[in-house]
Formats: sequence, C-alpha cells, structure tokens
Amino acid sequence: MRTIDHVYIDGQFVIPHGTELAPLYNPATEEIIGQVRLADETDAHAAIAAAKRAFATFSRTSKEERIALLHRLSASFTERLDDLKAAMTEEYGAVRGIVDGLIPLAPGMFDAAAKLLENYEFTRTQGTNTIVMEPLGVAAVITPWNLNIVFIAQKLASAIAAGTTVVVKPSEISAIQTQVLTEAIDAADLPPGVVNIVTGRGNVVGNVLTSHPDIAKVGFTGSTAVGQQIMRNAAETFKRLTLELGGKGPSILLDDADLSSAVPAALASGFLNNGQTCFAGTRILAPRDRLDEVVEAIEKAMPAFQVGDPTDPATGVGPVVSQQQFDRVQHYIRLGLEEGAKLLTGGPGRPEGLEKGWYVKPTIFTGVTNEMRVAREEIFGPVLVVIPFDDDDEAVSIANDTPYGLQAQVFSSDTERARGVARQVQAGTVLINRIFADEEAPFGGIKQSGIGREHHTYGLEAYLEPRAISE
Repeated sequence: MRTIDHVYIDGQFVIPHGTELAPLYNPATEEIIGQVRLADETDAHAAIAAAKRAFATFSRTSKEERIALLHRLSASFTERLDDLKAAMTEEYGAVRGIVDGLIPLAPGMFDAAAKLLENYEFTRTQGTNTIVMEPLGVAAVITPWNLNIVFIAQKLASAIAAGTTVVVKPSEISAIQTQVLTEAIDAADLPPGVVNIVTGRGNVVGNVLTSHPDIAKVGFTGSTAVGQQIMRNAAETFKRLTLELGGKGPSILLDDADLSSAVPAALASGFLNNGQTCFAGTRILAPRDRLDEVVEAIEKAMPAFQVGDPTDPATGVGPVVSQQQFDRVQHYIRLGLEEGAKLLTGGPGRPEGLEKGWYVKPTIFTGVTNEMRVAREEIFGPVLVVIPFDDDDEAVSIANDTPYGLQAQVFSSDTERARGVARQVQAGTVLINRIFADEEAPFGGIKQSGIGREHHTYGLEAYLEPRAISE
C-alpha cells in the first residue's frame, strides 16, 4: 500500500500542512491500495503565493520560451505514458481501450498548444488601436476524477501557452494518477511556481482557490452543482471562469441512418469511460417507425460492451469509481423501473460472476419519455435510455428539452439533412456521424452545461485578456 504525503508548491515536493489522510481504492476489487495526505487552507494559500511570485516573471516570457517549455512537458508526459495508463486503470478502473486511446492525448495537448503559439499574434492593430492579449493572472484549475490526467493536461497547455501560472486542485480520489503526472511535470524543469498542485477537498482547498483575491481565473470541469458554487465564490472578485459541467447528451438516429454503424457508435458514446463522461450520449433518440430495428441493432451490438476486469483487453465497460457512485447509479436504475421504463438490457445489482468491485450492469431502458428523471438527470454511469420520435422536428424538440447542452450526435445517411438538424440542436458541440470532435474544435457547453470554451485558440484566449492602447 502506497502513501502519497507530498504536494507540489514552488517547484518542490513538500509535506502538506494538512494532516487528514484519505483512503485510495481499486474500484475493480474494492481494496484500499493507498492513502493520500490532503492539503488544507494553509497549503492553498502557499500555492497561490508561489504562483503569484512566478507570474511576475513568467507572464513576460516570449513565445519561443513557452513553446520550448510545452515541448518539454510533452516529452516528459510521453516518457511516463505507461505509468499514467497503469495508474488510471488501477485507481479509476479505466479499460484498455480508454487508456490506450485517451491518455496519449495528454502529451499531444502540449504539442498542439506549442504549434498554435507559433503563429498566434499577441499584439494586433485594429484601426488606430494596438490590442495586446495579456495573461490574466494566476489561474486555479480544478479537475474531477473521471479523466484526471487529460483534463489537467488540457488546461495546463492553454494556461502555460498564455503565460499564466497555475494552482491545480485535482480530485482527492485520483491521487495516484496525480502523483505520476506531477512527477512528469517536475521532470520537465519548469520555472518554480509556474505549476503548483495541491490535492485536497473541494470544500477546503477548492473554496480558497475560488474566492481568493489573487486568483484571476478559474478553469473547472465537474458537476453543475459545484459549478454553481464556484460562480458564487468567484462573484465577489469578478474572476474569469471557464466551467465545463454536466450533460445529458442526445444521440439522434434519423430515419435514414445506417443502424449497423450508428447504433454501435451511439452505444460507445453512452458507455464511454464506464459511463462516467460528461459528454456521453446517454439519450438515444430513435425514429418510432424503426424502433424495432434500433432495438435489434442494440441487442446485436451489446456483446462489444462486456463488463469486467479493466485489465482484460476484451472488457468494454469497467467498474464505476467508488461505492458512492455505485450506489448512485443503482438508485437511478431502480428509479427508472419505478417510473415505468422497461429494461432492454442490464438492471439492478452486480453483473453475474462479479461479486467484488463496483461493477454495474450496462443498462438500457426503453419505454422512456423525456419527462422521466432517468431521461433528464445526469446519472454518470453505464445507463442509457431510448426515446422514440416521429419526425425531425420532434427529435430536435426532445434533444433540446433538457437543462443541459454540452454535446450531441446526429446520425444520418444524408449529410446535408444532418447538418440542418445539427444547427437546431442546442449544444456546445454537435457531431455528425461521429462521437469525437477533433482537437481544434472549441469544447464547452450552454445552459447548465457551463460557460466558456476550451481547446485550441478558444482555450488559449480563455487565459488572456485584451488590452487596448489607443493613440
């Protein structure tokens, strides 16, 4: 059993002032595999002070200096890819397809930010004005447990490219992943204080970061409820915010969709990362006159989503992350049955033969209306619903009848028709016949899925402020 008893402040691994020890679990076995000593308010203040000192110098670095630093980070993360993958599998229960597909994105994000910087103009002329894009100030980055490594890399890449120093508060249940990631950052030889990492609880460290007057910007990925609290904390000092929050994404199967490819893609979106993904397509919208075909296609595709040991290459869905999350998902499965939804596959309880581990049966409900709670609330587990529609207008109406608006998918054999539907869907990202956007697409939500955008130019400029000099 390992003990993680350091945080990273001012370029050094230091023992935190906080003394609380939190257990770390392997969700596939429910065994305690370690413990982490959590940072407290004193550690958060020390990290902010270090970032503030570093900002005075780092904010004045050249593009060339930041490009070199980003490439060093990429190389350092690349060296630790196997360790990062292993940590995510052990501590989170991520399956092989996820760690092999998503973890390599982390070093690529640093390279992409470096490439963007090469031609980015921080000083521009507009009429008689000189517009200077300047780093905002010290940024707080707060990340969840479901894609800890990728989310931290994504935000750091943009912030460092902008010349902004950072204090990161990762989820306390991702401490092993964070430890490997921090070692990779330390090996990249950044100037002290540019990146500080303090693992602690949201209501302790998070509250300091989101209310402290020396924090100019908060970049957060997590639940809508926590995003609302961050907005309240940030209001007093008018912090800039990028909030990437919850989702209840629709996968719209138009009546001309090729179900042999569209249905497996829709299921892959819904079950992605063990169903614990904010942009998952958890509502499958199916044409009523092809509903039987959709159900048949789902049943045919389900063997690809075998639930089990995440280290087994044949596994498509691993465990959820914790006992708390297991209980939450089980509650929603029982709720769906109480609401009158019908089980197509899955249901309450653990999968057969898996008595240990927080495994959930991949569950799909039919007979669902969009008014049911299982169709409206983010479950964050491998639970999908199938909702019928009569025509394109009704499909759009159902898709938009949600408090969320993060990502949606439209599947059709007619690209122009799909584009017409996509333009009407209220979501930050709408994908046509695919379930992942490319790295240059802005990512973020509307409505209760958040504010602001990440990735590429949009992500960079979220950490910059335009200043006009008029003559």
